Amino acid sequence: MAANGKASLVPVAILINGKFWDATAYKADPVPMALEPGTVYEGERAGNSLGLFTVGNALHRSNSAPGALAAWIGTGIWHPAGSEPDAKAAKAEAVPVGIDKSEGPPRLTRDTSAKDKPADSGTSASTNAPSGSSSPSTPPTAGAPSGSGDEPPRLTKPASSPPASPTSDSSQPAQGGAKSSSDSKSGESKAEDQSKVAASDSGASEGSRPRLRRGKPAEPAPDEDVPGYSKVGAKSTSTADLSKTAVATEADVQLIPAISDARGPEIHSFVFQWLKGEEDDRRKQMTDLAKEQLRAYVAARAKAKTTSETGRSTSGKSVPKIKESILENVRMVAYDLWLSNQPVMILSAEGHMPPPPAGTAHSEVESEMQYSVVLVAYPDIYGNLHKLHVGITDKFHLDVTPRLELIDAVDADGDNRGELLFRETTDQATGWVIYRPTADKLWKMFDSLRPE
Repeated sequence: MAANGKASLVPVAILINGKFWDATAYKADPVPMALEPGTVYEGERAGNSLGLFTVGNALHRSNSAPGALAAWIGTGIWHPAGSEPDAKAAKAEAVPVGIDKSEGPPRLTRDTSAKDKPADSGTSASTNAPSGSSSPSTPPTAGAPSGSGDEPPRLTKPASSPPASPTSDSSQPAQGGAKSSSDSKSGESKAEDQSKVAASDSGASEGSRPRLRRGKPAEPAPDEDVPGYSKVGAKSTSTADLSKTAVATEADVQLIPAISDARGPEIHSFVFQWLKGEEDDRRKQMTDLAKEQLRAYVAARAKAKTTSETGRSTSGKSVPKIKESILENVRMVAYDLWLSNQPVMILSAEGHMPPPPAGTAHSEVESEMQYSVVLVAYPDIYGNLHKLHVGITDKFHLDVTPRLELIDAVDADGDNRGELLFRETTDQATGWVIYRPTADKLWKMFDSLRPE
């Protein structure tokens, strides 16, 4: 969701018969089942409802950039919680725009002009002519009825001035001059036909009428303006630039989990309520444990590097002593995922080692290296932290340990217990992973980059 409230939907997973499938590929013929128009999703934050999102259209990126969020994107309408939907009923216009309604609606009438006209004007003229004289016969008027008052009714629209009928040249005989008259008018047939075409009553001139033509529109449709995605121009862009421009900054776009389940459980909150002063103590415990795990990770990498360079195992004395690590951008959240008033805490931070003292032989690369730290733990009955997951990685080891970014807690399978939704980043792509916290570890339920 962008800062202006415009939202789009990224399909993650779909649960069918107790098994998770990739929502971007499940029944994608041609649109994935998760992005069918009219599907309603409920956005949640820690189990609390934030609003409803209705899918309107599905967009596909044919050439997905490396590290892109998803190949399929759903656009639609977002209604925040507490806002009333549009109660205004659809009302048809009495008269379409541009139509003159001064003449009134169409009425079913009979053609009264047929009573005043003879049945056959040509026969009547030749019968009533005096003997010994010849009178030119008048041809029947085009469009005039041949019957009398028994003419079937016609649906006509009264007009203030009926269209003028084409005039005939009465100075020439009808039988002798008919052929010559048609020959003389053959060159003007196009002009005559153009004048006989009824004028449009839409009120729109020919220049303003819509035209059906091929080609792409000059500007994209409003619903295809996906928030959080910048449009890459025609210029060639490197992989690093694409990963930066694919998703907007954290301040501009926020990720909200959403679920579509007609028979799912009722909404309940996973927010853990801290006692006074308890949160600060747990935060200090989690921070100290994360620093300890980061020091162990750096020490293990340094030992492995020393072993690879010397080609033999080394003792702990030859490994340089690792000082206390530094954590930045520390963020800790706690959820009551088991609904047992026991917090499951997730700490994420960015860490690095302090700069070496002057004159010491220490690699500058190690001091400038940035590490991504994710720690998941919960307190046991004695108040000690029990580790469920420790994920520490750097830019050179994303193929072994992906970088995890916590999105939120969500009931992914509808069993009234919360799961953790992460966005994972490897050296090849970006995907999604769902973990279920158990008493011993995080059990992986779904991984979009490593499907089973």
